[in-house]
Amino acid sequence: MGSIGTLLLPRFVLPVRPERTVLREHAVRLLDGRIDAILPADEAAVRYPDDDRVDLGRHALLPGFVNAHTHSPMSLLRGYADDLALDAWLREHIWPAEQRWVSPEFVREGTQLALVEMLRGGVTCFNEMYFFPEVIAETADEAGLRAVIGAPVIDVPTPWASGIAECLERSRELVDRFAATERIDVALAPHAPYTVDEAGLAAVKALSEETGVRVNMHVLEAAWEIRHSREQFGKGPLQRLHGHGLLGPEFMAVHMVHLDEADIALLVETGTHVIHCPESNLKLGNGVCPVPALLEAGVNVALGTDGAASNNDLDLLGEARTAALVAKGFSGDPEALDAWKVLDLMTINGARAMGRESDFGTIEPGKLADLCAFDLDWPETQPVHRVHAQVVYSAASRQVSDVWVGGRRLLEAGAPTTLDLPGILASAEAWNARMKVA
Repeated sequence: MGSIGTLLLPRFVLPVRPERTVLREHAVRLLDGRIDAILPADEAAVRYPDDDRVDLGRHALLPGFVNAHTHSPMSLLRGYADDLALDAWLREHIWPAEQRWVSPEFVREGTQLALVEMLRGGVTCFNEMYFFPEVIAETADEAGLRAVIGAPVIDVPTPWASGIAECLERSRELVDRFAATERIDVALAPHAPYTVDEAGLAAVKALSEETGVRVNMHVLEAAWEIRHSREQFGKGPLQRLHGHGLLGPEFMAVHMVHLDEADIALLVETGTHVIHCPESNLKLGNGVCPVPALLEAGVNVALGTDGAASNNDLDLLGEARTAALVAKGFSGDPEALDAWKVLDLMTINGARAMGRESDFGTIEPGKLADLCAFDLDWPETQPVHRVHAQVVYSAASRQVSDVWVGGRRLLEAGAPTTLDLPGILASAEAWNARMKVA
C-alpha cells in the first residue's frame, strides 16, 4: 500500500505555471510536505481512495503569496507617524522611536502580530529587514512560515548594533546560526546607499561572496537620494552599487522609484531583481516604480508591502490591486499590468527574487506544498466569470480560509493553528498603552 497523502479539492486551481491557466474540478495531492500530483478530481478519488480529503468546493487554490519586502516588527509602529515625507518620517519619528522602544521583546511580539496578519492574507514566505533578525527568524520558524531574514547593515547606532562593523559581525553569526534551518534563509540587508559608506558596501559585497547569501537594499526610493549620491560620490546610487559589484542575480533592489533608461539597462545587464512596494511609495509621496517598463525590458519584479509603519498594513493582495491600478493609470494603458502578471509578481517572481523558484511560487508536482485557498462564496466575488480577475480585483484578504506551508496547515477556516491570536492582540494593546501614542 502507498503512503497516505492529502487531497485538496478546490473548485478552481490557479497554478501560475503553465501561464494563464485555470484548472476546474481538479485535485492537488500533498505528500511529505510537497505537491505530489495534480489531476482531475474524479480520477484522484479512484487512485487515492485512502487519502485524507479537504473539501474546498467554494474555493480557488493558489500558490502561497511571497511578500518580497517587509519590516515585520514595525507592525507595532502602525499609525505611529503618518502623512510625512520619507526623510522626516525616518529621522524625526521612526528612528527616535526605534532607539527608545526596539528590543528583543518588541521584535518578537511585533513579528507575531505581523505573521498572523500575513498568514491571514495568504502569505507563506516573506523577505525581512529589521533589527534583532535572530528573533524574527526564531519567531517565524516557530510559527511555521518560510522567510528570508535580512541582517541589517547601517551606519548609525541601533538597539541591535553600534555601527557597520558590528552589524557585519552579527550578520556572520546569523548566517552560521540558521544555516541548517529548513524554512529560514539569511540575507544581508544594507539599509540604503545613503546610510552605508564605501567601506561598508565593499564589506557587504565581500561577506555576501564569502557566505553565499543574497543582498536586499532600499534603492532609489526618493528623488533626493540621487542628488545626495551625485554630490557626495559623483555618480548615482545604482551606479555606485554596481561599482562595488553588488548588482546581479543575488541582489534585490527595493522600491526603485526614480529610474531612467540607463538604470533599467543596467538592471537588465546585471540580472538584478526589483521589489515593488506601491502603497508605501505612494503614501510617503515618493512616486511610482515603472513596473511595466521593467517587465517589458525583462527585469524580474516582485511585490512587497514594506512595513506597517509606512503602508499601513501587510495585505499583499491589496498591494497587488494597487500595483495593477497604478500601472494602468500612470501609463494610460489598461493592459499595462493585467491580473495574470500581478499574480506572477506575488508568487513566482517573489520566489525567483529569493533564489527559490524551483521550490515554491507555483503549483507543480515536486514543489513544496506552500498554498493558499480563497473562499469565493462571498458577495464581493460573485458571480465568478473570470476567477483570476476576481481574486486580484474583487477578493479581500479576509476571504483566505486556509494556508499550507510545506504541507502543514497553518490557517484553517480562517483561524491560525500555530499562533495565539488573542494573546497577540493583547500584547499589541499593551504596547499601545506603553508607548502612549494614542
